[in-house]
Amino acid sequence: MTTARDIMHAGARCIGEDDSLYTAAQMMRDLKVGSLPICGRDDRLHGIITDRDIVLRCCAEGRNPAEMKAGELAQGKPYWVDAGSDVGKVLSMMEEHQIRRLPVIADHRLVGMISEADLARHLTDEQLAHFVESVYAMK
Repeated sequence: MTTARDIMHAGARCIGEDDSLYTAAQMMRDLKVGSLPICGRDDRLHGIITDRDIVLRCCAEGRNPAEMKAGELAQGKPYWVDAGSDVGKVLSMMEEHQIRRLPVIADHRLVGMISEADLARHLTDEQLAHFVESVYAMK
């Protein structure tokens, strides 16, 4: 059985909820990623921030990324998957919620992230086609 741990990108790093979007953008650049999990003072997952979030919800609204905090973009309940979950659960969660990145948790701690690139490397062509159709379908 292929698990979330088998297909995830290990070593994901969090941005703190009190860190600025400027710091988040620098981390994304340095890590060569398009998103970061947002972790709270309680060391728990509070959400995910994307490069697109910074552009649309900060810069495009005339706000200063050096002053706006990552936690301001953490809205709603974050979706995540347990590291031992099978790839079917990963796919169904990402498809159901139409999300492109999924944090992987083990023992209440972030251990990795699953992105579309990770799926492309580990899924069959049929599984990948179904995922793309489900996530990108206009609803």
